Amino acid sequence: MTELPTALRSAGRVLVAVVGLIVIGSACTGSTPHVARPSVRSATPGAAGGGDVLFPALGNGGYDVSHYALDLDYVPETNHLKGTATITARATQGLSRFNLDLAGLTVRTVVVNGVGAHFTLKKNELTLTPKRPIRSGRTFKAVVEYGGTPKMFEGSDGSIEGWIETDDGSTALGQPSGSMTWFPGNHHPSDKATYDITVSVPKDEDGDPYDVVSNGKLVKEEDRDNRVSRRWHAKEPMASYLANVSVGYFEIHKGWTSDDLPVYVAIDPDEAEAAEDAKDLEPEVIDWAIENFGPYPFSTVGAIIDHLPGLDYALETQTKPYFYEAPEETLLVHELAHQWFGNSVTPRAWKDMWLNEGLATYAEWLWQEDQEGKPAQKTFEEYYDGTHPDSGGIWSFPPADPPSGARVSDAPVYGRGAMVMHKVRETVGDDTFYDILHTWTNRYRHRNADTQKFIALCEEKTGKDLSEVFETWLFNAKKPVST
Repeated sequence: MTELPTALRSAGRVLVAVVGLIVIGSACTGSTPHVARPSVRSATPGAAGGGDVLFPALGNGGYDVSHYALDLDYVPETNHLKGTATITARATQGLSRFNLDLAGLTVRTVVVNGVGAHFTLKKNELTLTPKRPIRSGRTFKAVVEYGGTPKMFEGSDGSIEGWIETDDGSTALGQPSGSMTWFPGNHHPSDKATYDITVSVPKDEDGDPYDVVSNGKLVKEEDRDNRVSRRWHAKEPMASYLANVSVGYFEIHKGWTSDDLPVYVAIDPDEAEAAEDAKDLEPEVIDWAIENFGPYPFSTVGAIIDHLPGLDYALETQTKPYFYEAPEETLLVHELAHQWFGNSVTPRAWKDMWLNEGLATYAEWLWQEDQEGKPAQKTFEEYYDGTHPDSGGIWSFPPADPPSGARVSDAPVYGRGAMVMHKVRETVGDDTFYDILHTWTNRYRHRNADTQKFIALCEEKTGKDLSEVFETWLFNAKKPVST
């Protein structure tokens, strides 16, 4: 497969799934104020889709998830997955029934608040009808037992997401919809939750154990007889598309940053030599990013450097970005910058992806400016005049207004998104620009935010009307006549 430019191989690669046996599912809504306690009789179905402009079917309405406890049993030799998902959520309306997104697997049982519930699974919509309606504002638990052979989606350009088999196991990549292939949930970035992910895997035919790597901190390890089990705890909220489980043979490298953050890097032996520099560089990049963007937002940092030649993008999976091969320096910077921009501060809707990708791409420019002596202005000019290798197609639509979900990872979201950031920096000056970045990552830490909130923050920090800058570079599809 032809390798994509660095920016388009990066974290925000959003795929449009081929609709065959699997059809992309539903959407999510934010919480609504609790005004009055309704009676059970006022309960209504939660929405099977939250109306995201670009992906209207992703997620579900009527509740907010606070925690996922996923207990998975996986057999690499047969690619068979068995799971129990315990989902803790709060009803944002009286619920007579509600939906979860799940694709390609079979549901065995469903229990809501300790009582068996009626359920149907059609296309990607798992509809749960509890014995008694759930009152608005009430916290409830849904337990779903499921299993089967997890699927992957293939996009129109040949890129893949979902549960992907590797040469020695598997990995799960979820942007935008792939997470529904391995656990039921409210799969929209506006509904973030904490996670406990436990994976049990039999040893291989030679009796050798597989490694199991996931988000957050490794809190429990078991190696008994012919099985291994690993439990990972992600204590900070995470959008479901950032959840990952990688099973295979890895060399595990542990260390610390200068700020005493634990570092956990898993490297496929086939990439060990090529990845040596990336392993050593990661703590340095984190220290640099903390200075530029603010405190690191999570309790652990790391990476998964796999060997998956059929893939052509990296993904900013939370706390441990996933690379299909040893990453180039700027790609490592890009994915680690996403821990601030996209993972901690997460877009409220998919059309706000330029905030993720524009800021992460601009982080590459800043790194080159600081470490290599190449001014960000020079990179900006290369994008403007089309001489930069990643500048193709950047004027095809405004970064903040992708025409469809199929285009949400195209060049304007990355390159022109970074150009917007550079024009803001040029307009407000370095001191105010970095103040904006630090305030953005602090004010919306572990929350959702959107384009209007970013513009409002920029104007708050400057006391100026910046509408001309954003109209010219963010919202206008045409190339400005001059820089």
